[in-house]
Amino acid sequence: MRNIDVKKAGNCLADLIQQTIDGDEVIITQEGQPIAKLLALAKKPRKREFGSAKGLIKMADDFDKTPDDFKDYM
Repeated sequence: MRNIDVKKAGNCLADLIQQTIDGDEVIITQEGQPIAKLLALAKKPRKREFGSAKGLIKMADDFDKTPDDFKDYM
C-alpha cells in the first residue's frame, strides 16, 4: 500500500495506475488525511465456451423414472 499526497498524485498518475494494475493499493491523501483509494478494476471474466463443462455434470440413470411415493399424485 502506498500513500501519496493529492498534489503529487497528479504528476505521476500513470505510475500510480500501473502500480494498481500490478496489485498495489494507492491511498491519496490531503494534509495527511486519506481522501481516496485508487484500485484496479476487476478483470472481465472470460466468455464461456460451449462444452467447457463437459464431463462435470452427471445425470442419474433413473432421472426420468417417477418416484414410487409420487405415483399417488398422478
